[in-house]
Amino acid sequence: EEIQRETAYPDGKVEKVLKNGCHLIFFPNGTWKKVGSDGKTITITFFNGDVKQIMPDQTVIYYYADAKTTHTTYSDGLEVLQFSNGQIEKHYPDGKKEITFPDQTIKNLFTDGQEESIFPDGTIVRVQRDGSKTIEFNNGQRELHTSEFKRREYPDGTVKTVYVNGQQETKYVSGRVRIKDKDGNIIMDTKL
Repeated sequence: EEIQRETAYPDGKVEKVLKNGCHLIFFPNGTWKKVGSDGKTITITFFNGDVKQIMPDQTVIYYYADAKTTHTTYSDGLEVLQFSNGQIEKHYPDGKKEITFPDQTIKNLFTDGQEESIFPDGTIVRVQRDGSKTIEFNNGQRELHTSEFKRREYPDGTVKTVYVNGQQETKYVSGRVRIKDKDGNIIMDTKL
């Protein structure tokens, strides 16, 4: 671009005004700033390679050169971090966070302490504040983990529970109940 005016300041800063209306400001440490002809689009390129862009809508895009990470802050408060490995994090103004991992697993962290992970195969894991966990598998099976037991529910209605003491209880849709001790010995079986 053609330079309309150039000013050198005593502190070493140099300002160039281009004919298209852009301003370029060069600092002695190697950092430079470009103000677009609209006066609202600003790009600052730092001496370490970081780049900060301020868009007309006040969106701020900051690229961290060393980490190869981009941090975008939107005017509504949403922040998006994009990492070099493909991980993307969204930090919402209400405190919720959504992380998309390189394998496309999505993890939601809610403000009330609950978590939800959605895996590429369709499996969903929900963790409550008390640490209990619900796993919904893509084959229709469901598991509940608490501090007292682990329970698996099958699509046919069968429910198998394993207690912390090792005892197992299986309830079949037919009404049959089978209980085994921690060593696998049958304690009770109500064959119908």
